[in-house]
Amino acid sequence: MNEKEEKFGQIYFAVLGAVALAFGIAELIASAGDGFTWGILDSSGAADPMFLSWRAIILLSVGFFYLSSVKDFAEVHQLAKAVMASIMIWIVAGMAIWSMIAGSIPGEETWFNSLEGFLASYAPPYSPEMFLLPFSLVIIYYILKEKEAEE
Repeated sequence: MNEKEEKFGQIYFAVLGAVALAFGIAELIASAGDGFTWGILDSSGAADPMFLSWRAIILLSVGFFYLSSVKDFAEVHQLAKAVMASIMIWIVAGMAIWSMIAGSIPGEETWFNSLEGFLASYAPPYSPEMFLLPFSLVIIYYILKEKEAEE
C-alpha cells in the first residue's frame, strides 16, 4: 500500500468512525427515551426495542475501532481493527436486512403479503447501520491491497 492509499484510508475511516460514533450516541440517547425517526433515519427501535441499546453499544464500538485504526493505517494490526469494525457493521446490518425480509413476507390478514405490501416494507426509514453498510465495504479494497503486498 502506497502513502497516498494509506492517507486516503486514514481520512476515510476517521470520518466513517466519527459518523458511526455519532450514530451510536444518537441510538444510545434514543434507547433511553422513546426513540426517534428523522427523515429516512429510524432510531425508534420499532422493529425490536430490546435490540436498540445493543445496536447503540455496537455502533459506539465500531466508531472507536475505526478511529483507533487510523494511526499507522497500513500496519496489519491497525488494518485488522478496521476489518473488525466493518464486520460488526455487516453483522448488525445483516440482521436488519433479514428482519426487513422476514417482516415483508407475512400479510396482515392473509398468510402472504400482497405485492404492494411486500414492496412497501422495503421503503424508508432505515436504521443507521443500513447507511454505514455500503461505506464499510471499502475495507475490502484495503484487504486485497494487503494480500497483494504479501505476494
